[in-house]
Amino acid sequence: MGIIVAKFGGTSIGDGKRIKKAARAVVKEYMQGKKVVVVVSAINKTTDDILEIVNRSIGEAITEKQMADIISMGEITSVRVFSSTIESLGVKSEYVDPHMEIWPVITDSNYLNAKIDFAETEIRSREILKLLDQGVIPVICGFLGKDKEGNITTLGRGGSDITAFLMGHCLHAEEVIIVTDVGGVMSTDPNKLQTARKLDKISVEEMRDLATHGAQVLHPHALRYKDPKINAKIIGFEHGDLSVPGTEIMGPSKDKMLRSTTLNNEPISVIAVVGEEMLTKVGILAELTKTLQDNDINIYGISTGQNSITLFIDKSVADAAHEILHEVVVKNPDMSSLSLGREIAMITVNSQDFIDTPGIITKITAPLRQNKINIVEISSSQTSVVIFVDWNDGKRAYEMVRRVLE
Repeated sequence: MGIIVAKFGGTSIGDGKRIKKAARAVVKEYMQGKKVVVVVSAINKTTDDILEIVNRSIGEAITEKQMADIISMGEITSVRVFSSTIESLGVKSEYVDPHMEIWPVITDSNYLNAKIDFAETEIRSREILKLLDQGVIPVICGFLGKDKEGNITTLGRGGSDITAFLMGHCLHAEEVIIVTDVGGVMSTDPNKLQTARKLDKISVEEMRDLATHGAQVLHPHALRYKDPKINAKIIGFEHGDLSVPGTEIMGPSKDKMLRSTTLNNEPISVIAVVGEEMLTKVGILAELTKTLQDNDINIYGISTGQNSITLFIDKSVADAAHEILHEVVVKNPDMSSLSLGREIAMITVNSQDFIDTPGIITKITAPLRQNKINIVEISSSQTSVVIFVDWNDGKRAYEMVRRVLE
């Protein structure tokens, strides 16, 4: 029998009716021969309510250890209610919280943003497997951990989703199901555009970047724990059925920690177009990129300045692009000239850790400065950094940058 890990967010168990529906969905899978592990968040806005009370009564005097203890009450309550509801449906269930010996998630002692001890967590997860073998449905607190001294810790943002993917990995589950208040991942926010549609599939890398830039379906921190061997999907709670199609999360395609450093195999050429106050002129960038598109020339990157636009393209098509764009420049009064630059190397660094790591660009570029490697251009998003250096320095720079992530 395969193992399913089903995580229910706070909204999906927001009241008694929804908890009953969620429990029935779990029992249905159990009755069909599945072993089900449930991970739950705090019911609806319980944690927010607790924090408001703490802020009003204690304020800044509270310690991090005390805070972790207090905000854990939301999840500790949820597991008891959910487990009892499952048992009311005639199936054995047992809640699991950090106060218990069989608690699986072991962390360091950073109480409010704990780091998971993977090796110890995998060992402790065997106790959850024992419950499953006994025909019991375990209901585990999301978001929480326990250090080696037995103190409660929390996993920080995205904590319950982290718990679900972590348990999926440690238990060798066949599927992790994230149950939310939406039916899956949408093409855009349906509250802003009625034409938004549900996606059948999305890659971990796409989901990570979407979540990083504001999508509320799944926290990007959780995706670093997604095991590429395990199926995962996001569904809506309204169906009351864990087997419904939602949005399948594919991958990750590279490695499960979502870290990679790549060096483009071929040199990149730089074409710089200049003109007075180009950034204030409507359509300049569109005209340049559309011209290259019409001629089937790909753009690897774009850098803009007040009086210039720099395009990064394959060296193999650079001469053709130079000639084509020159025709555009001489016809447009807002552009004055362009130049074809030297061969450069493109190094792309991707890491989930970039989201909330102050000084990460300095950390990446410091070895280049120390070894007198000049950076021609650099661009970044919340999860990736792209560095352009002279082609002759490319391999050395790649090795230096790669070691930063090791």
